[in-house]
Amino acid sequence: MRKYKIKQSIILVIIFITCLPIFPQTLDAGLESINSVSLMQNVEILCSEEFDGRLPGSEGYNKAAEFVAKKFEQAGLLPAGDQNYFQHFNVEYNKIDSPVVFTAITPDKKHSFQLGKDFMFRGFTGAGNLTLPVVFCGYGLSRPDLGYDDYEDIDVKDKIVMVYKQNPTWKTSNSNWSDGYPREKSRIAYELGAKGILFVSRPNDEKPQPLIGSVMHGDGEQILDFPQLQISIDAADIILNEFPMTISECQSNIDDNKLPNSFSTKTKVEICVETIYEKNAKTMNVIGLMTGSDPELKNEYLIIGAHLDHVGSQAGLLFPGANDNASGSSAVIELAKAFQKSNIKSKRSIMFVIFASEEQGLFGSKYFVENLKLDSNKIVAMFNLDSIGYGDSIQIGNGKSSHELWKAAQKIDEENVNLMVKDTWSGGGADLTPFYEASIPGLYFVSKYSYDHLHQPSDTPETLNSDLYEKTVKLAYLVSREVVEGNYKREKIVK
Repeated sequence: MRKYKIKQSIILVIIFITCLPIFPQTLDAGLESINSVSLMQNVEILCSEEFDGRLPGSEGYNKAAEFVAKKFEQAGLLPAGDQNYFQHFNVEYNKIDSPVVFTAITPDKKHSFQLGKDFMFRGFTGAGNLTLPVVFCGYGLSRPDLGYDDYEDIDVKDKIVMVYKQNPTWKTSNSNWSDGYPREKSRIAYELGAKGILFVSRPNDEKPQPLIGSVMHGDGEQILDFPQLQISIDAADIILNEFPMTISECQSNIDDNKLPNSFSTKTKVEICVETIYEKNAKTMNVIGLMTGSDPELKNEYLIIGAHLDHVGSQAGLLFPGANDNASGSSAVIELAKAFQKSNIKSKRSIMFVIFASEEQGLFGSKYFVENLKLDSNKIVAMFNLDSIGYGDSIQIGNGKSSHELWKAAQKIDEENVNLMVKDTWSGGGADLTPFYEASIPGLYFVSKYSYDHLHQPSDTPETLNSDLYEKTVKLAYLVSREVVEGNYKREKIVK
């Protein structure tokens, strides 16, 4: 009987140890409060049709920002914006509305294309209702100064031009090509008399870029009446119907000879799209503050941030942006709640920031850094969370620029999670970049293999790896706690 009781006790101990969470700091109520259920609830709300893809300047984005502000208030954060929790600034805004039509009329057939499958509009497309011939113009470059001009021997007046979205991988001299943004390529074609433009990914790349929704458009003025589409490689081949080369062979011809090969196709395309454009639409970052408990260290800050925005919708086609970046935004909300619930009080202050307009060019984080209300030297570190819910492991970027922070994260990961890959980079990345440029140390939390659904309608909550997601947020919490407890001394970043 005694042996049986001893054996039973051993079994109970083994069961108890087996059931312990992988994180040993069970005394921290903040850590224990982080769970995939709450994280995913926020993600599902942020991806809902009500928020319409969270395009800055839109009613949907404003509603999403209000949702975050309410969560910050519930977590006990102090308002730290210019107006309550909001820090307002202006951005370009372009709503793509119905009806939308894109068809190709070849000599023998009319081909109807499907939005989302065969084509997407660029985020800053102009409006139009037209049926015109298509001219293929290579890479869409006009650089006579570099000895290369896709438009030199071709008339594009009152035509639609079709060009490769990316620039060549080769050069004709030591000088770089243009910045390659769609706005610049569109401007060149427009000034030569074209009425619209079709972008197609380089088909000969190892992994040609899929159709994506994008508002990364480049500098310059909006062309209000100039439709701009990205089309699939298959659609491009249909447009080249009567030409003896495919769109892939056209690229090979240009690349092999490093010479233009522009020509008129025998196809017309029909394009119809409505847009509503605002040059200076109001948007906002969302900022909440948790004041530290130490009389001296409370004047130093950790910033925990993520971007809220995504690329909106196109004529009812929604881009939910679950991984990019409802996942990071939800994480910031839950981290704020965790620190509020924690029985280990932060010595340093924590500023929680949700950025707008990352997708347009890091505009929200740049505006935040350029309009700091505190000495940047008092910012001990910045942690950026972006696309942390899809994949199979955790990657922490900027480790080559903030090595001590990265080593601290690696040590905590080895003791608790063991999901962090060893490769990293320098120079910030995404919304960490403006902080890096201001010499502020920081880390960029992202899941590895995170971009299978990047900027596509398929980036939905159902695709997220909830177990990885929860562990990543817990790791971010533990690394943050290391900083706010005063165990990390601000380092000089490596540039």
